[in-house]
Amino acid sequence: MAVAAATLVVLTACSSNGGGATSAPTVNADPTKVSGSITVLTNRTDQLGDGTLDKYAAEFKKVYPNVKVKFEGMKDYEGEVKIRMNTENYGDVLPIPSDLSIAQFPNFFSSLGDAAELSKQYQWTDYSTVGNKVYGIANYGTVTGFVYNKKVWAEAGVAEWPKTPEEFLTALKAIKAKGAATPYYTNYHDGWPLRQWTDAISSPSCDPRAKDAMAGTPLPWTSGNDIFTIDSLLYSVVNEKLSEADPTTTNWDNSKVLLATGKIGSMYLGSWSVSQVRDAATKAGANPDDIGYMPFPSTSGKFCTVLQPDYKYAINKHSKNQEAARAWIDWFINKSGAAQAEQGISSVKGTELPSALKPFAEKGVQMIGQNQEKLATVKKIDKGAEINLDAPDYRQKLVDIARGAAPGDQKSYFAELNKKWSESQKTVG
Repeated sequence: MAVAAATLVVLTACSSNGGGATSAPTVNADPTKVSGSITVLTNRTDQLGDGTLDKYAAEFKKVYPNVKVKFEGMKDYEGEVKIRMNTENYGDVLPIPSDLSIAQFPNFFSSLGDAAELSKQYQWTDYSTVGNKVYGIANYGTVTGFVYNKKVWAEAGVAEWPKTPEEFLTALKAIKAKGAATPYYTNYHDGWPLRQWTDAISSPSCDPRAKDAMAGTPLPWTSGNDIFTIDSLLYSVVNEKLSEADPTTTNWDNSKVLLATGKIGSMYLGSWSVSQVRDAATKAGANPDDIGYMPFPSTSGKFCTVLQPDYKYAINKHSKNQEAARAWIDWFINKSGAAQAEQGISSVKGTELPSALKPFAEKGVQMIGQNQEKLATVKKIDKGAEINLDAPDYRQKLVDIARGAAPGDQKSYFAELNKKWSESQKTVG
């Protein structure tokens, strides 16, 4: 309810176009002439705690000696920042909340420049372009799939990536039979990792139009559709007792340690997770090279993965330090090396793939995008259906049904989802 209320607050705030920058902030060619104090909001509380962000700030200060950078971390970033955005006080630089409508960007953020120019240098500018102006630039992009412990899988006799959902389940059963690790970990309690399964749409079918197609599909949770394949696999993993015994007790921070040390076999997360789990392995005295990444199993006969930007960095349009804020964004994305450290695909065009994803290139995994043409319609249908593909709730219910903690089965739940979707679709258009 708090998140829902925060969303309403943001929508109300959008009607205000008060103060702030009216043109794209630029940066003086002489770094010593750029000054000010900026606050950078971050969802990376782990990097705030271990000093990683402070190291970046120290390197930045060597180039911009008169700019002071401080960070403010939020554990529930999406929920907290949306409440803050009801005021003018939401930092100077911030990651754009993922479910904020792109049409609302100009109400909250400064333009970073013309799309035609910025698209020559950066990937994914179309994700934050309104009226030919770009309002956010991603530091890096990620692909979708499973982060896994290669040693656990190898000891269970699984040498190759599963090609189909059925092969994936067979592999998890082999891990369970070995008895040394829990095959899969849902991260049910924290919730947001379950939302990440939505990002797999387009992977099973290798069709970049798969999410757009949901705008014209009255019954998405039927065989042949990606969302059916995705949620069926999650249901089967839990129903066949291939995940943790009690999902209500899961813990995100601990899950990285469990995966790193071979206590669990796999988790569905963006490729950004590889560096975090490898860091956990190093700290726990395990081998970071045991941590690998694999694509979602296919229904098309070939491996595909969805390539999309991570959080886009934007400047609060009410910031009194526009030039310093822009200097930080430009330096962080182009010079800090943060994308490479995160095993991310840099948004700066021409940058090579990170080491964790080189097996994707070697094995011919296709990296595809999700078409955006009908995304607004899909979101309207989703909102009207009260399913919310970009929140964990409906998948938490799926997990509860699969483990017997809620009434029903896969067939009845999918029928319920289809009914909601089709009724909303009629209303939308």
